[in-house]
Amino acid sequence: MRRTDGLLLLAMVFAISVPAVATAGGGESFEGMMEPHVTVNVAAQVSGIVEEVLVQRGAIVAKGQVLATLRAGVEKADVEQATAMLDFNRRKLVRNQELIAKGNISANDGDEMETEIRKDEAILHQATAKLEMKTIRSPVNGVVVKVDLTAGEYVGEKPIMIIDQIDPLNVEVVVPVSKYGTIKVGMRAEVRPEAPVGGVYTGEVTIVDRVVNGASGSFGVRVELLNPNLAIPSGLKCNVRFKDRNVSIRSGVPKEQGVALPVHP
Repeated sequence: MRRTDGLLLLAMVFAISVPAVATAGGGESFEGMMEPHVTVNVAAQVSGIVEEVLVQRGAIVAKGQVLATLRAGVEKADVEQATAMLDFNRRKLVRNQELIAKGNISANDGDEMETEIRKDEAILHQATAKLEMKTIRSPVNGVVVKVDLTAGEYVGEKPIMIIDQIDPLNVEVVVPVSKYGTIKVGMRAEVRPEAPVGGVYTGEVTIVDRVVNGASGSFGVRVELLNPNLAIPSGLKCNVRFKDRNVSIRSGVPKEQGVALPVHP
């Protein structure tokens, strides 16, 4: 997760002052940067050799989706063996239940059979968990922005790909210190992305920094903007106008439909 380079960049750009610009709807508008809500450096739980990579840069992925697999011949064999043993002991118990009921087999022997089944279930659970560790899944809904591995490569502790969650988007805004105290968490914010996306979107203030940057005379504000169709890419500059703080809205639906850049899988 990154608390964004864009906010720092904006603060550097406006090191002397942070100017407000006029908008068509009136009021002051401040420059902002649209950034991912979360950036995840995806890594494997265990080391190994890559068997298959199932996604490439630009792919839209869902939380839990398989991104890649590691070679797991030994782990698969362990699961098969544990499954076979469990099935055998279950069949053995079924075959002997009538004898146990008639007293031809002692209750102690019957208890041992049930205990063996519970042990087999635990062994199978452990083997299945080890096999699952060879599967790399997406921890978030998002877009793959970088892939650092191919089939046949060795995977260690380093990240193997980067995924950006862009629904919602974080809109990072640098505001002059003269506005401190006038912007509150829960306020609506009117967000106007730069061309070619354009349009006007409504977001909500989720963070107001309590530390002022003395060098630039500014403080940071984060606006959360829902982006359910991933129509707005991250990395765009935008203008933000803060509105009535008495109404809380968490919506990325545009008030005025703009041209959205497509996101290709």
